[in-house]
Amino acid sequence: MRRRRGLRTIQNSGEPIPTPGGETPMQQPLLLALDIGTSSTRSAFFGTDGERLEETTAQQSYELITTPDGGAELDPSALLDAVRLCLRQTIHLKRDTPRLRDATIAGIGTSCFWHSLIGVDAARAPLTRIITWADARGRADAAALRKELDEPSLHARTGCMLRTSFWPAKLAWLHRADGDTCARVEQWMSPAEWLQLQLAGGANCAIGMATGTGLFNPTSLAWDTEILERLALSPAKLRPLSDEPLPVAGELAELFPELAGVPWFPAVGDGAASNLGSGATQPGLAAINVGTSAAVRVMREGAVARAPLGLFCYRVDASRYLVGGAVSNAGNLRAWCVRELHLPDDAALESALAARQHPVAGLHVLPFWTAERAPAWNEEATGAISGVTQHTTALDLFQAIIEAGYHQIARISELILRDEPRAPRFVVSGGIQQSPQALQRLANVLGEPVHPNEEMEASLRGAAIYAIEKLGWPSPPARFSTAVDPDRDSARLYAEARERQRSLETLLGTF
Repeated sequence: MRRRRGLRTIQNSGEPIPTPGGETPMQQPLLLALDIGTSSTRSAFFGTDGERLEETTAQQSYELITTPDGGAELDPSALLDAVRLCLRQTIHLKRDTPRLRDATIAGIGTSCFWHSLIGVDAARAPLTRIITWADARGRADAAALRKELDEPSLHARTGCMLRTSFWPAKLAWLHRADGDTCARVEQWMSPAEWLQLQLAGGANCAIGMATGTGLFNPTSLAWDTEILERLALSPAKLRPLSDEPLPVAGELAELFPELAGVPWFPAVGDGAASNLGSGATQPGLAAINVGTSAAVRVMREGAVARAPLGLFCYRVDASRYLVGGAVSNAGNLRAWCVRELHLPDDAALESALAARQHPVAGLHVLPFWTAERAPAWNEEATGAISGVTQHTTALDLFQAIIEAGYHQIARISELILRDEPRAPRFVVSGGIQQSPQALQRLANVLGEPVHPNEEMEASLRGAAIYAIEKLGWPSPPARFSTAVDPDRDSARLYAEARERQRSLETLLGTF
């Protein structure tokens, strides 16, 4: 079998040759996949059938650096070390597995958290930390830009709101806070591009990464001239815009000769990778990811990419785009609850929650611990809890806070469904997959069945699927687990609770 994509021809034919251990070696080429997340990086090999070789999986965690004024950054060196270690572990695991040892590596695919940036000098050394999507220090700058520019018009062109999540507000804040450093920046880029530059000697900015900056027009497939001029930002200050891979050279090729010359595809946003990895790529399917943050996305095809105001519209590539909404408060809020409410993060907590099928009576939460995004995009809103009494327990608070985040997911789903011909099948991925009671609770809040993704690492798989597609192989078919159906009585009660949450938002002026 041959597949041609410019850089190399991959051949996979002939009879398997027994290994010394008696195992049959892999006949199909392998894809190396990276998933660079806000809190950890994962790596693994996949076959061209889209199946993860679990024995090659590696993971490394790191800490988000937060500040009282809304900062949320990553140390570039810590991230680079984590990626290096993941790659080293995965490559060595392949070498140490007899059936994989001689398998060809066909390409490298990468998923990376969207909307984040780093400024580097001419030698590609960092001049800033990695400013992540969660950094909210540019709230005043975003508000000033909204007074100056027409946000609905900009959203129609770029698919992004004029808020702190995106590059315009982050760049305006950075120039205001440290103009001298910004003046020395040779290029601004996503963390994925910087990592690829450090490890492999070159990097392009994929359409699927540029689209999450707020500087890119997903219909014209070009940088938006108006916002670049407003920010005094030249395209030369950004990485070349291309979905074409670059052959691995530099450090990675020296450390691992089997990677030398392998095409490394530019990273796509983790949301796009999640849809690809979960199989939610066709009409009638929607992806819900609940990890550190959460999002609901449907994938569409077409040259014109548009979304209703308040939802996002991001390109996957030149032919496909996503419409959806993101929630900032999800797994990070769960971690806060476990830590600050001193709850045991164990089977006992899962069991106690599983026994609670209905909302906590009288307790209502606005889950805005971190500046929230869709659907209201009120970056000044903060969290609120209403209805606390002396009878309220830590478990009550935990349940209500987590469910409040699910209500935000349900509200985004309602907006998306307005433009869908029928209710989609919801495919769920992320950390929530590890909790049967959480999946049931999400189904109850949505009032719709949810299908857990069979692959626990949807974004990691999506990175591999992207490379598989671009190399010319057919995209592996989607597979979904048995649906988790909502309990109808619970769904009715949660729908009523969601209306009370809306009323609380109106009362406090956050919507």
